Amino acid sequence: MSQEIAVVGSPEFTTGFRLAGVRKFENVAEEKKDEDLDDAVERTLADDDVGIIVMHDDDMEHLSRDVREAVETSIEPTLVTLGGGAGSGGLRNQIKRAIGIDLMEEED
Repeated sequence: MSQEIAVVGSPEFTTGFRLAGVRKFENVAEEKKDEDLDDAVERTLADDDVGIIVMHDDDMEHLSRDVREAVETSIEPTLVTLGGGAGSGGLRNQIKRAIGIDLMEEED
């Protein structure tokens, strides 16, 4: 079964993904993120057709603790954050969480 990519964030963030063909998205206006971002993420987490959720790293600060924990520990769908200061450590942890092994671990 193939699954889709969903993007959650401001209309400015989601537009590029929509133009690239991503069909599932949740637009949350910048000034409404504190009130509406939790609901948008929960709807996306509950969608069985979604395999990957893409969000801007800075938007994680707008999530409640429960929703942030749910999205950070979710295996399917897997969260991928872009932008912000995630750096390679964040990407490394996301890959490790998604596939269960650390591909970047160095052997002694």
